[in-house]
Amino acid sequence: MKIALVTPARPAAHSGNRNTAVRWARMLRGLGHAVSVQMSWDGRPADLMIALHARRSADSIARFAGAYPSRPLVLALTGTDLYRDIRSAAAARRSLRLATRMIVLQRMGLAELVPALRKKTRVIYQSTRAVRPQPALKTCFEVCISGHLREEKDPFRLAAALNYLPPQSRIRVTHLGAAMSRAMAVAARGWMAREPRYRWLGELPHWLALRRLARSRLMVISSHMEGGANVVTEALAAGVPVIASRIPGNLGMLGSGYRGYYPPGDERRLAALLWRAESDAGFYRLLRRQCSARRSLISPRREKHGLQRLLAELG
Repeated sequence: MKIALVTPARPAAHSGNRNTAVRWARMLRGLGHAVSVQMSWDGRPADLMIALHARRSADSIARFAGAYPSRPLVLALTGTDLYRDIRSAAAARRSLRLATRMIVLQRMGLAELVPALRKKTRVIYQSTRAVRPQPALKTCFEVCISGHLREEKDPFRLAAALNYLPPQSRIRVTHLGAAMSRAMAVAARGWMAREPRYRWLGELPHWLALRRLARSRLMVISSHMEGGANVVTEALAAGVPVIASRIPGNLGMLGSGYRGYYPPGDERRLAALLWRAESDAGFYRLLRRQCSARRSLISPRREKHGLQRLLAELG
């Protein structure tokens, strides 16, 4: 088939949506389809559209549905879709109605949809190839946080938690990701100036960011909303335990029984978890085992098969 794969993320961006689109395009081409990745549908004929983001791709979705009402249209729902836009944006709700099928990136995403929409929605976990382990730093207990600096990510909660660690803690924070505004960059530099245990490296090449993640003792995801974070799949692939805000998107990735959650926005509880993981070897091993048990969800073969099965449904 000729597939138009629409993502509003720019080609140069290293956002989760752009990474998902590029990976899906590669998998679909491997299944024999011709795939064109576009920021906005260019109007050229296609047998199928796959669009990421209900609100930001709403114009492309509406135009394709109008031009080809009998052709399948697949909508992949992002975190801001599921946990904000489908409640407040008419354009996002219209995209839900026009979609033939929808994709959520973790199982808890289904709970955000009414039964009629849930029936046409499939769960496809994102994948990451195995990440080669790296030797951990011996000079400190390194904790990594990876993701672009924007409000939804609550990017400085980990930096704030450092103030509540006991004096004997050896935790140092490495923060990876581009600032999405000048204010975020100023805030990150301010944290570095007053907190010597916090270091913001900005946006690194993906291969180097993976190496920094793989050498870390822990990875923290502090977001207020997530659809199914790529960085969690990368941590699972690298064998790095995760400390996560207790939000639906993280619960769907790590499971409801996972022991590494803290209440979102609560740096004191985050600090308590960090210290327990650093000081209690049994607890640290438990987090590693629980993360290892989730690794089968994020295999490339499983994700590719999920896409193949979805296309087969659509005939």
